[in-house]
Amino acid sequence: MVRHIVLGNQKLLVNIDQWLQVRDIYFPHVGEYNHLVGHAHKIAVLEGNEVSWINEPAWDRKLAYVNETLVTNSEAHNTEKRLSLFFNGNVYCEDNIFFRKIRVKNNADYKRTLRICFHHDFHLYGDGIGDTALYHPQHNAIIHYKRSVYFLIGLCTDDNPSILSDFDIGEHVYPSWNLPKNPIAQGNVDSIMCIDLEIPANAETSFCYYLVAGENFHEVYELQDRFLKLGADAHLKHTQMCQRGWLGSIKPDISVLSAKLQELYKRSLLILKTQIDKEGAIIAANDSDNMQFNKDTYSYMWPRDGALIAITLIKAGFYYMTEPFFEFCRDVVYKEGCLLHKYNPDKTLGSSWHPWVLHGEFSLPIQEDETALVLHALWEYYQESQDKDFIKQLYPTLIKPMGDFLTKYRYENVLPKESYDLWEERRAIFTFTTSAVLAGLIAAERLGDLFHDREFSEQCFAGFDIIKKAMITYLYNEEKGYFRRSVSFEKGDLVYDDALDSSVYALFEFGVFDADDPKVVSTMQKMREWLGVKTDIGGLSRYYNDYYHQKSKDIETVPGNPWFVCTLWYAKWLIKRAKTIDELNEALDILNWVAAHALSTGILSEQIHPYTGEPLSVSPLSWSHAEFIDTMTDYVEKLKALNKETEVE
Repeated sequence: MVRHIVLGNQKLLVNIDQWLQVRDIYFPHVGEYNHLVGHAHKIAVLEGNEVSWINEPAWDRKLAYVNETLVTNSEAHNTEKRLSLFFNGNVYCEDNIFFRKIRVKNNADYKRTLRICFHHDFHLYGDGIGDTALYHPQHNAIIHYKRSVYFLIGLCTDDNPSILSDFDIGEHVYPSWNLPKNPIAQGNVDSIMCIDLEIPANAETSFCYYLVAGENFHEVYELQDRFLKLGADAHLKHTQMCQRGWLGSIKPDISVLSAKLQELYKRSLLILKTQIDKEGAIIAANDSDNMQFNKDTYSYMWPRDGALIAITLIKAGFYYMTEPFFEFCRDVVYKEGCLLHKYNPDKTLGSSWHPWVLHGEFSLPIQEDETALVLHALWEYYQESQDKDFIKQLYPTLIKPMGDFLTKYRYENVLPKESYDLWEERRAIFTFTTSAVLAGLIAAERLGDLFHDREFSEQCFAGFDIIKKAMITYLYNEEKGYFRRSVSFEKGDLVYDDALDSSVYALFEFGVFDADDPKVVSTMQKMREWLGVKTDIGGLSRYYNDYYHQKSKDIETVPGNPWFVCTLWYAKWLIKRAKTIDELNEALDILNWVAAHALSTGILSEQIHPYTGEPLSVSPLSWSHAEFIDTMTDYVEKLKALNKETEVE
């Protein structure tokens, strides 16, 4: 369940696995639709009667990006065959074009004739029913299409726009020197295209593989013409310029940290951008292998994840990128004034397992924090942008409905009503959710003040103190000195869940309590003690005896798998309460721990194996990259503040 390379322009997203195979292609939205659903697009090398696929063990592969870009810099070497392949590719920043410049090096001391073949196994719209694949002689290209999705695929050099040597289309086509050249097929079809190369001894040659995506024949023809006119080298140069230029907006001075941390910060920003659709959906993850585990994917927009990632981008200097996200939320807000479970990138409602009925009565199937955190993120946006006009557009249709909802969705004892937790496993009144609600109310009150909406502001402000007091009464375990996971009312009885959950970081992160509050200090210290993974890998788990992808029953040693986000939450607390530069050292150690457990390409998974450190669950996870960015932003800002204090003294 790992994607080592992700490439995208916020409309076309291409994922590449550790075998240099294209494994996911999303278009026309990031996260929708996946036209491969994990079926690999493979590469083969033919010499004589021998066929060698580069995903085979005989090939040694190294995957990497060019620094500060998404341009790939990958290699595949076969010592026995004395061959090397080098890949530089990207998705073009301005057009929906995926391309790979491929150098083929002959390491033998004699001339060789090789055939390089590219196999395509599309399942358009995720099902592969009623697809068409055809060879177009005028464009010397293969086109796969269905409904309003068209992929035109070709081979070229800068000197020769049409170098496709051979092809075949049908079911289960296979590379050979004598392809049938079937020109068209329909149904669940594959295709193959080949280029024949004559390479002198100890020499190399290069060519380009490209795929353009559009909604009809005319669009893909036009994109092909534009790509061939400019050439692969110019496209590579321009994408590097675009991506490095975009990183120029980074606000915090990350130069105070190591080159490795700086590169992962920039890499995480670039990866995060690929997971954000142009129409505003911030997608959790787009690794289709997860579907094999639970028959669904992470390719949805969860408003909570979106809000937290929006805050990360705002603090990092990219507030303008979050505006489509807030407009997305405005367009999908439910009639009650809340946001529902999750959404598809096209703003339709996503799949859900939250029921609309509980104990025979209607029940809103929500995670209330998802509504509250959007308001919290909006206030962060305004503080950075000072764009009152943008806030004004959202005020009547998003801010007021959501603020009203938060003030009313409460019990008589003023605690918020039950909803589902951020892990989507339980229904109760959670420390995390209550903290988010309080942050949302404060944000709504401040946003109301901008437009002198006194009644609304007072209504939101009035709820804060009484909810916070009730939070201490019901959610703080006075006897053991920590904030428990949750409380709930079941048939009139109060039921406590005394588990400690790493999400209690919300207490200080959302500004509800000070990081130095004794109750928070005690809670976070216990979080480190109880949820720390006591193996050589280290890190923090979500909660005690976490079953999700569980790899060990030795709960005392491994309470759960280490999660990047949970470990970084503890680092955030260390940063917030640090009074000296030395007190930042443990947080810096955690940032370096994250960098040490990223893939060689800088990709961060959801969680890692507690004994081997291998990635587990989806990869990349947008949330993991966002929390790394945000924690490092907090670190450099706190370091800057402490250095200023030292200078004054």
